[in-house]
Amino acid sequence: MIQTKLIAPLLVLLCFSTLLNAQNKPFQFQQKAVRPGTKMSFSIPVTDGHNSTFIPVTVFNGKAPGKALGIVAGIHGFEYPPIVAAQQLAQSLDPAQMNGTLILVHMANVPAFLQRSVALNQMDGKNLNRSFPGKASGTITERMAYTIANQIIARCDYVIDAHSGEANNDLKPYAGYYNHTATPELSKKSRGFATALGFNYVIQFDNLPGVTEPSKYCSREAVVRGIPAADIECGRYGIAEPEMVNKVVTAYHNALNYLKITNGTLGKVTPLYVRNRTFINSNYDGFFYSRLKAGEFVKKGATLGYITNFFGNKIMDVQSPVDGIIMYMISTPPVNKTDELFSIGHLN
Repeated sequence: MIQTKLIAPLLVLLCFSTLLNAQNKPFQFQQKAVRPGTKMSFSIPVTDGHNSTFIPVTVFNGKAPGKALGIVAGIHGFEYPPIVAAQQLAQSLDPAQMNGTLILVHMANVPAFLQRSVALNQMDGKNLNRSFPGKASGTITERMAYTIANQIIARCDYVIDAHSGEANNDLKPYAGYYNHTATPELSKKSRGFATALGFNYVIQFDNLPGVTEPSKYCSREAVVRGIPAADIECGRYGIAEPEMVNKVVTAYHNALNYLKITNGTLGKVTPLYVRNRTFINSNYDGFFYSRLKAGEFVKKGATLGYITNFFGNKIMDVQSPVDGIIMYMISTPPVNKTDELFSIGHLN
């Protein structure tokens, strides 16, 4: 009888302790505490003393503990599907039903978005996705990169960098990840994460021992920090096609489900892994013409298009040096010398 009286309170205490341990903690962000089961939006200011901007971020702190995922949309302000998808995701999530934390960057590059600039921030003429890890005392774009790297990426267990084809690009949707032989476990985690996003194609970037230069790219900055990361490329022509926006929304949800931040199920997709790509560049300024589209398969030696001078005279046939699939391509006539015309994924 005495033993029973002692055991019952101990069981209650044990259950209460387990319940407490299962509760999440407030997430400290921008000197504020986001309570478990709530969300909070922030406008992170960035200035170099001459130019100023901000980065709109929403933090979802789940009721229960779990992984921290960072989703960065709008590194390039003209790439609309991931940006619109981020807006839709923000409205659909209930933090009271989530585990862990989501740091959602609605738009990393507000100046480029408002300027309708394809790749560059016109405040300083720099490409944000060539500026990582950034500089605390650099130009406005370098400071934006530094802010994202240190205030967002550094807080995450996994990171997504979401892009699309710009105004001059036709693009086949795919996910990507960095494959470095010096960090096989990190590459394996990134591969699994990229695969879980649900695209039919997954591209391996780098295929090198490691990174020996500045990271340059948003997702590679995460990998340099030891954080598994995946890229999304989904959308084309610089327009927010509903089909492409929906694909990105689905990919965002797949990521959340994969990390068990939300409790949905993952769709089953067996992607084609593209280990290597060949990039075909222009040798001339002029006009580019092609009847092909992203996603088409091409044979080695096939004519992919041609370039004319400004009088309409053909000056170059563009031929494929490999068998493969067109992952993306220029889809508008203007072309500069050294411009990338095609990215051809090798078929292994």
